Amino acid sequence: MKCQHSALALAIIAATTSQFAASQALEEVVVTARKTAETLSDSPISVRAFTEAEIKATGVATPQDFVDLTPNVTLVQTQSTGNSFLNIRGISSARNSELAAAVLIDGVLLTNPTQLNQQLFDIEQIEVLRGPQGALYGRNAIGGAITITTKAPSEETEGQIQLGYESAPGFSVKGYVGGALNSDASATYRLAASYIDHDGYLDNVYLNEKADPYQDQSVRGRINWQVSDRLSTDFRASISSLETQAFYFVLDDSADAVDKPIQNNNPGNNERDFTTASFKFDYDMDFATLTGITSYDDVSEVSSGDNVFFLPPEHPENYWNYDFFFGCLRGGGAVPGCEFLGNFPGTQDEFIDLSQNQYLEVESWSQEIRLTSNNETGLRWTVGAYAVATDRYISTGGQIDRGLGVFDVERDFRASIFTDGYTDGVVNDPSPQLGVLADSQDNFAWAVFGQASWDLSDDVEMALSARFDRDTRENTTLTEAEYNVPFNAAIVLGDKRKETWDAFQPKATIRWMPDDNWILYADASRGFRSGGFNQSGVGTAVPYPGIEDIFDEQIADTFEVGAKGDLADGQIRLSAALYQTTLEGAYFFYYDAGTNTQNLGSLSEVDYQGAEFELSALLNENWSISAGIGLTDSEITKVPRDGSGLSEAWLGNQAPLVSEVTANVGLQYRATLDNGMEAFARVDYQRLGETWWEPDNYSSRSPVNLIDIRAGIELPSDWSVTLWARNATDKAYNTEFSPNANRSLNFLWKAQPARYGIEFAKSF
Repeated sequence: MKCQHSALALAIIAATTSQFAASQALEEVVVTARKTAETLSDSPISVRAFTEAEIKATGVATPQDFVDLTPNVTLVQTQSTGNSFLNIRGISSARNSELAAAVLIDGVLLTNPTQLNQQLFDIEQIEVLRGPQGALYGRNAIGGAITITTKAPSEETEGQIQLGYESAPGFSVKGYVGGALNSDASATYRLAASYIDHDGYLDNVYLNEKADPYQDQSVRGRINWQVSDRLSTDFRASISSLETQAFYFVLDDSADAVDKPIQNNNPGNNERDFTTASFKFDYDMDFATLTGITSYDDVSEVSSGDNVFFLPPEHPENYWNYDFFFGCLRGGGAVPGCEFLGNFPGTQDEFIDLSQNQYLEVESWSQEIRLTSNNETGLRWTVGAYAVATDRYISTGGQIDRGLGVFDVERDFRASIFTDGYTDGVVNDPSPQLGVLADSQDNFAWAVFGQASWDLSDDVEMALSARFDRDTRENTTLTEAEYNVPFNAAIVLGDKRKETWDAFQPKATIRWMPDDNWILYADASRGFRSGGFNQSGVGTAVPYPGIEDIFDEQIADTFEVGAKGDLADGQIRLSAALYQTTLEGAYFFYYDAGTNTQNLGSLSEVDYQGAEFELSALLNENWSISAGIGLTDSEITKVPRDGSGLSEAWLGNQAPLVSEVTANVGLQYRATLDNGMEAFARVDYQRLGETWWEPDNYSSRSPVNLIDIRAGIELPSDWSVTLWARNATDKAYNTEFSPNANRSLNFLWKAQPARYGIEFAKSF
């Protein structure tokens, strides 16, 4: 039936466009998915490309915006505004994991998953590649790759200023300026900046204030220098700072629960800072071009907020009696008068008020060098090497919330109720620590890679590529002995764990061009993502299958076939892909209240199979349409074994964080009016299918349907005015469902409601 409907829709579009002037055609899109320029229709990869025109028309300002328009790609928003997990074709990142895709900005690979969550402004093009891309894009390209290209400096002086207002309420200022730095324009620059400040959209009914205020400020600069006929350089640097709240969750048993309000008594805090810098050169050696990329990244983030709701206890006379409360914590439910605690801390009772905090700092250096042949026919090749060194520190803590706010856990540990003792009347910290888990990690990874393609005939191309990665990680436990409290995992200060993971990632692609308008392709590829470390001791302390101190690497083997083509003299563009992936070591997230740890678990094997269908068409001189649908069916085929027999029940279940259907339709109108003004309007529809959240398929979120709207005018004087609405129908749903250990009072994060705004822009 779905195929019949698709065929009917295509017939209608074809009939409509047949009456349209043959001189009109869709914009030709050039992509660099294979690190060489070629048209979108000629690229034998399942890729969704966003041109500058589409970025503007759809209002792409964050990764969430372009992901919403990409079949079989989703973002799970969590914890605080701007934090998310990426999922491509079912292969997902999870809390505390690295990304499921390689993310590159101006050809530079980001080394920290948090860096994906940033504002996008002054962007030239975005390409989302689906399927393993490790051979060319390296680390973590197991699910695909995302390449973001900012606008390059130009020789002519130019700029723009954009002012916006939104319904939070809030405002934004964005702009850029650029031009030549010297008289012959061999050196050019571009400076772009963005500032956003709004009060938030989600109500915290306990504090009578917004739970998600948001302030982001970002600056990016680029300098390009054509040193000689052979040598060109590109220097890029950026800084950004985010301030919002964190951990504004709701507790409920169902992933579809949307009626409960946010009622945290602690407003929380989330501060995140990015610093990046990169230097790239290209040197023309006649037969080939030598490219070098050096980059530096620094990410720091502090998050704090509620761990358990503040709700009045059954015995309010005892709640603010700290001697009693702390004594109960030490002695548990066996202490007379403490029966209300039960077996705390293995349970979370509504009358215990706790808070949590996290501190993260990641610094990395990377270097890539590659040599690419200059010929456009015959044998085309690329060879190269890559290395990255990363230093990471992370700590998490739990505190007694006395209503005095949450104090950051950094490298200086805070007082513990178990060592300082409240009963002595000596407490060093206004909010004493229940425990702290901290570690540092040194990571060094390197790789060598290569690709070759050649024409077997006039219409058949073969491409072979391969990459070998080796990733060595050393983890050091920094948690001091005083924090090794009974309900934490067994931890030893200074404990070192070191592991090395490596993999060979081959890929073979064959492309057939039966005529000038169509290509057919097939490829087989392998993807790799390195393993890592949970907190020391959780392998024996956490009673859940698949949770170990060390989680293994992931290996994804994918086979894909696809077709792309143009119809009606370029007025219709189609693409389709079918794929099958076997993934060893699929991740899932598990929070264990008994040890106060956030853990990555591994499923032994998951099979994914699915499809993508995408269409773009000009309906007439003024109207155009774009549509896409992604289908992903997942099945857990092998499970980790344990003595409980729990994991055997997972066999045949859906994998976590996978939306079975993702679909989008965009209808756009654009016309030139008699007075020279340009009028435009666009409506985008998105559907997220049913999504399961954990291996035992305890709960799923029902399908979500969303609508975004944009409309405005562009004046001949280079002014423009745009009205916009996100989630225009005010659909209430949850962005994440994080199950608790006992499947009761699970953590839910609410999606933002309807948002509206207006933007004014002036170019010069």
